[in-house]
Amino acid sequence: MPFFYYFDSYYWIILVPAMLIALLAQINVSSTFNRYSRIASRRGLTGAQAAEEVLRAHGVYGVRITRVSGKLTDHYDPKTNTIRLSDAVYGSTSIASVGVAAHEAGHAVQYAQEYGPIKLRGAIIPVCNFSSQISILLIILGFALYSRPLFAVGVVLFAVAAFFQVVTLPVEFNASRRAIQSLRDTHMLDDQELRGAKKVLGAAAMTYVAALLVSIAHLLRYILAFNSRRRD
Repeated sequence: MPFFYYFDSYYWIILVPAMLIALLAQINVSSTFNRYSRIASRRGLTGAQAAEEVLRAHGVYGVRITRVSGKLTDHYDPKTNTIRLSDAVYGSTSIASVGVAAHEAGHAVQYAQEYGPIKLRGAIIPVCNFSSQISILLIILGFALYSRPLFAVGVVLFAVAAFFQVVTLPVEFNASRRAIQSLRDTHMLDDQELRGAKKVLGAAAMTYVAALLVSIAHLLRYILAFNSRRRD
């Protein structure tokens, strides 16, 4: 049968369900954030202040906290040792904002304490970036030339790129655990508010799980399509 028959079949059978799960994860994190962004925390700390409090509680100093445009664009930049909080988080006193800011501060604490998985993730970024750039080209050439060696190398490189997402999972879950523990220990949020923060961070974590699922679906689709084509 023609190559595109298999390509399209596996696209619908394997990839589309994974992409739908990823879409649902994105919708969930957005709706959960919006829900708890409308509920102010009782202590009234802003996202920026919450991040400072988490850093101070762990004895981490010298980290800059700045504002960045966009929604859910919050991140920690290890190159400049800067926590960048989105407009909806930086100056907001909501439960969602405090939770997200504490999570990003958790990443800064991970670097300060030389947390193993985050050091590994930083070390493999160049290799994973290279692998992601060249893997698809080799996979396409492997298909076009009926070359198993080319295809195999492409698949291996794609798997290397996907490994970055595997390493990201413990990093993100650990940062969330640190955030919740810090919010509890410093009494920035009470028990009821903590439940809301957990929901926000849990929803965000699921987007990373969904992204890994999509990568695995891509990989499985490529392998099945190539093997099916060779049988023709």
